[in-house]
Amino acid sequence: MQAVILAGGKGTRLAPYTKIFPKPLIPIGDMPILEVLIRQLKYSGVDEIVLTVGHLANLLQAFFSDGSRYGLKINYSFEDKPLGTVGPLSLIPRPAESFFVANGDVLTTMDLKGLYDSHCDSGAVVTIAVHKRSVKINLGVIQTNSDHGVVNYIEKPSHDYLVSMGIYVFQPCVIDLIPRGQYLDFPDLIKILLERGDKVGVHPFEGYWQDLGNPADYEQATLDFESMRGEFLKEA
Repeated sequence: MQAVILAGGKGTRLAPYTKIFPKPLIPIGDMPILEVLIRQLKYSGVDEIVLTVGHLANLLQAFFSDGSRYGLKINYSFEDKPLGTVGPLSLIPRPAESFFVANGDVLTTMDLKGLYDSHCDSGAVVTIAVHKRSVKINLGVIQTNSDHGVVNYIEKPSHDYLVSMGIYVFQPCVIDLIPRGQYLDFPDLIKILLERGDKVGVHPFEGYWQDLGNPADYEQATLDFESMRGEFLKEA
């Protein structure tokens, strides 16, 4: 089983840490965030990983090497220029079977093998792992009609959304739709698939997931990893 980990971004939301350090090497406890994900993928049956790299690629390659110490094979795909969040997939060899795609900074307790099996049973060309997030508006919201009359007043409402966790499973055919060496983001790829009539599915997850989007989230993730270590890293 194969996985592609997108590790070429600059991680600007965690600057200044990521000015001299690639975001996937940011430590969570006593190991980089990417090492946690690699160990989880190995536990889930993955035996080959492609790291797509760009920003500070030499540091990632020096740390993870060929993957032998994790009991799997790691290859590297290099971006000469930024290709967006999905464009780097155009540079890798077409996998022979459905494969994981993940961001290099995902921290979750999700059962990755369960995600993979769900995808294979669904008939979807892409399955997106999703998590529910609530967005609270800390203001009174006014709803009006076409005559500027007030029809409702809602004090500090919350709205629930399903958001991408940054973990996916792709069928190999999706690679063929990504223009080689051209910039492409995930939302654009999903729109291409939907316009073609392809099935794109979701895999809801209600357990722990943290987006390392800012220093506060990073600090919380570090605390959570220390207190929940056994839930993140299971013995094979």
